[in-house]
Amino acid sequence: MVERIWLDVAYAEKDWAKQAGARWDPAARRWYAPRAGMPALQPWAAASDVPELLPGEDRGLGSGLFVDLIPSSCWFTNVRSCVAPKDWERLRRMITRRAGMRCEACGAGEERTTRRWLEAHERWVYDDALRVQRLRRLICLCTDCHTVTHFGYAQVRGLEAQAFAHLVKVTAMTLAAASRHIETAFAL
Repeated sequence: MVERIWLDVAYAEKDWAKQAGARWDPAARRWYAPRAGMPALQPWAAASDVPELLPGEDRGLGSGLFVDLIPSSCWFTNVRSCVAPKDWERLRRMITRRAGMRCEACGAGEERTTRRWLEAHERWVYDDALRVQRLRRLICLCTDCHTVTHFGYAQVRGLEAQAFAHLVKVTAMTLAAASRHIETAFAL
């Protein structure tokens, strides 16, 4: 077997890369050039891997599953929207691989049939006095845990009951304790 020439293809660009000759390796979960000398694939030439511990990252911050609401001034602001798609793909790949392709909150893996994916989530710390947020950790969460984490957004999307049930299941909280947890998160 010929050594693969790995590519960094953002999800939004996968169809273009495929048309240019890129192939998908489902085991590696990554796009590759089937042979050297394919100039059409140059836009997706792989950059070096991202280190497993990012500068300033606190891997112990916020372990487990919890409702992690963010200030309204920060809604829809995330790392993915602030970096090039190619760089986000590199970060996402590092985050899921260092988690062993498992959710860091519940331990689940991806499951296409139930549309459960592994997603990257940011954990931030906030300085209310200075009105500054700092990124402190990137974590791998499954779709279900990520929905719990963004509980306010889950409510907007009509997924509140599912998110609540998943929070109770994963954390083994009582219904009352889970309700208090959510109320505390919203009050904060």
